[in-house]
Amino acid sequence: MTDGRHIRHILVLPDRDAAEEVAEETADRLGLPEQPRPVREALAGEDDAEDAQWLVVVEDPAGAYDPAALEALAEEYDGWLERD
Repeated sequence: MTDGRHIRHILVLPDRDAAEEVAEETADRLGLPEQPRPVREALAGEDDAEDAQWLVVVEDPAGAYDPAALEALAEEYDGWLERD
């Protein structure tokens, strides 16, 4: 089901290893043409690099991906899902 809006799913992970595994798993599960690239982002108001989170951003222009499945995947790696 889609309402015509472009959706961006943001999987937030605790470390680089988890982000890389989730990126690979996301590409496999969704049949993406290429694997999303993990990016590091500092939490708002945090100066310490240790507090940075790793993100895997999945573009969903047709709104076709199941947010519950993506959330479950992120949770398997101690992360969570945000939608933009």
